[in-house]
Amino acid sequence: MKRIFVIVLSLLTWAVIKPVMGQKSTDGKASGKPNIIWITCEDISPYIGAYGDKLVKTPNIDQLAKEGIRYTRAYTTAGVCAPSRSAIITGMYQTSIGSQHMRTNVANSQTVPIYSAVVPEYVKCFPEYLRKAGYYATNNEKQDYQFEAPVTVWDESSPAATFRNRPDGKPFFAVFNFMITHESQLFGRKDSLLVDVNEVNVPPIYQDTKIVRQGIARMLTNIERMDSQVGELIRMLKEDGLYDNTIIFFYSDHGGSLPWTKREVLERGTHIPLIVRMPGAANAGTVNNDLISAVDFAPTVLSLAGIPIPKYMQGQAFLGKQKAAKARQYVFAGRDRMDSHYDRVRMVRDKRYRYLYNYMPEKPYYQPLRYRMSIPMMQEIITLRDQGKLDSIPMNWFKTKPVEELYDVENDPYELNNLAGDPKFTKKLTELRNAFQTWTKQVGDMAAIPEREMISQMWNGKDEPPVTATPEVATTAGGVKLACPTKGASIGYRIVKAGTAQAPEMHTVQSWDFIIMRGGKTGGKVPAEPVWQVYDGEVIPLVKGDTLLINAMRIGYKAATLEYKDGQVLVSKSTP
Repeated sequence: MKRIFVIVLSLLTWAVIKPVMGQKSTDGKASGKPNIIWITCEDISPYIGAYGDKLVKTPNIDQLAKEGIRYTRAYTTAGVCAPSRSAIITGMYQTSIGSQHMRTNVANSQTVPIYSAVVPEYVKCFPEYLRKAGYYATNNEKQDYQFEAPVTVWDESSPAATFRNRPDGKPFFAVFNFMITHESQLFGRKDSLLVDVNEVNVPPIYQDTKIVRQGIARMLTNIERMDSQVGELIRMLKEDGLYDNTIIFFYSDHGGSLPWTKREVLERGTHIPLIVRMPGAANAGTVNNDLISAVDFAPTVLSLAGIPIPKYMQGQAFLGKQKAAKARQYVFAGRDRMDSHYDRVRMVRDKRYRYLYNYMPEKPYYQPLRYRMSIPMMQEIITLRDQGKLDSIPMNWFKTKPVEELYDVENDPYELNNLAGDPKFTKKLTELRNAFQTWTKQVGDMAAIPEREMISQMWNGKDEPPVTATPEVATTAGGVKLACPTKGASIGYRIVKAGTAQAPEMHTVQSWDFIIMRGGKTGGKVPAEPVWQVYDGEVIPLVKGDTLLINAMRIGYKAATLEYKDGQVLVSKSTP
């Protein structure tokens, strides 16, 4: 229960962090590699002005779209954050690497232990490749990958993480996560609404009530406030002289936050805004209608950075020199355990139609998730249902599912009319069913076995996760070389020079939510994450008195750490 509370509190307080630094960043031109920023937000479908919304005011994001490329058919691989973020950080479908259940690292399920997904040994978090190529990679601050990330993934991942902390001239990849649009903010925020409840559009999947209108207005208000945060970050980039020569992505980690939206692999749960602004506003105002999957984000960044895309990645680049020769014909998504409730749904979408395969048709669409019950809209929906007063369309949420569903999203945007049984659509049904089956054979589906059995396989039949083997240190001319017997382990290292302290430096930060986080103070000092260097086979130079700290970890395994000094191992242990 304590861990759940900490996570909820974090969701309520995460926001953009604006470091107050003495020096502005240089633009990194000397490296010849582009700077790249991801501006990510939580839980929104394309409810922004650039996508045609007439009510919500998003001038900063709209300006990015005017100066960049607006993608109209971008989709995530899940309708919920952790599985989706797993695909984004690895370039692999979560269903193929065992990270499909929401979530793995919280005690939500009564039937399985907390675990960090053990992904295939060859899979890495893609920022590690950027770091090996000389990038400074920062994440501010959410991860939520379904596994603990090795220390080699980020130079910094903390409330103080920013490209401003990098060495002069070094190219950067920086992620800024905006939490204000998260589902929790539908019930966690009490500030005034910026949107008139009488003007909101009530979709047919909801009953038109005051509470529903307030819920939609709250969602749109949160999007407007998020846009202001985007504006603050853009102003910081302009102050530093970085805005015009940095590649900027704006996207959401999955679709909307409202009930019967989030967690679904329907249009409203997987369709996201995606805008990319190129340096010099190249291709300004372009609209791209290609199908894009969030699993494509990792290879696309590598392509833009001029780094070879690993062959194992299941995504394909949509920008850069390694851009795929052929655009996608389909995008895919999956739904699996949500908290303590199991379901298994797979989705295929082309440019017009969506196909769903329900492995558990005996279960209703609706799941009684305790977390979601905090939303006033959700409480009212259940009350109306129990009183027999819920309208027929929203009542469909509580019915059981057919095995197959087919929707013409272009003409049926809320996907209310299942065409799977209509003979006129047999050809399209067969096409998308075959696409689903082919995709499953190609990438695999770890949900084909029960979760507990999957964990047992990951843990080699034992009751606890495997441990990364102790790193090996070999002396050589000019220093030492490192190795780890565990296949797929990433090795990070730090050198503590003789006579210096190991404590990390402090960074000054200021944020909108700092008052909440720090008990009324408007600013303060937080420790910077110790920077672990990514080991890539090089000789590490050491002199007498230097202490070498080593951390080796295969994703899903316990890490192994080592302290080495003057030819001797001082400490060796595995970490939980």
